[in-house]
Amino acid sequence: MGTVFSFDVRGGEPAAVRAALDEAVAGLRRADEVFSTYREDSQVSRLARDELAVEACAPEVAEVLGLAAEAERVSEGWFSTRYRGRLDPTGIVKGWAVERAARRLAAAGATGVSLNGGGDVQVLGTPGSGRPWRVGVSDPLRPGGLAAVVSAAGATELAVATSGSAERGAHVVDPRTGRSAVTDLLSVTVVAPRLTWADCWATAAFAMGSREGLRWLESLPGVEGLLITAGDEVRCTGGLAAWLG
Repeated sequence: MGTVFSFDVRGGEPAAVRAALDEAVAGLRRADEVFSTYREDSQVSRLARDELAVEACAPEVAEVLGLAAEAERVSEGWFSTRYRGRLDPTGIVKGWAVERAARRLAAAGATGVSLNGGGDVQVLGTPGSGRPWRVGVSDPLRPGGLAAVVSAAGATELAVATSGSAERGAHVVDPRTGRSAVTDLLSVTVVAPRLTWADCWATAAFAMGSREGLRWLESLPGVEGLLITAGDEVRCTGGLAAWLG
């Protein structure tokens, strides 16, 4: 997927956790093979060229496209799997794949899992007795600095996803125009239980801009957001403070 994945896994029976870790890594590689838009022979590329029907693809393809359709509905079209008229579900695939890999490790008996996929993080359980997972949020205006630290204290699962232009440039597309989103934002970080959705919501809110993005994030149950504008203004949803520390 063109990024780095890092695992922090605690507890569980070592042999079972090691086997699950191997399966999780294989699952991430498989997701790249199936969903990559850069591979001409991937199932998604063939699907986009009408060389393959969804029914003939791996079951994960229908699952991801169904989730993406729900994301498009909830975001009123601000999240989309169409990129310049071509099928492109990569806006949801990474979050979905990371969350699935993390849950595979937890199901194998790991008592704490933190899986970071290119800066988007899914945590499950705890790293130790009385200790929560903590996730740093990069400051888009101060390379190497942190804008905030999210604590998973009191939660058995938590995801942190950031969408922005600081590291990858203008890569978020306005689905209404098919061109790069014109926004006053540099980054949007979303905190939610599941990375599948946190990843989608961060992308959609970024495309909306700070005012509409903040309003929309406030309307989503169990979702909080941190928005940073090009003018170094920080805007937060009302419940975000409970997750900082």
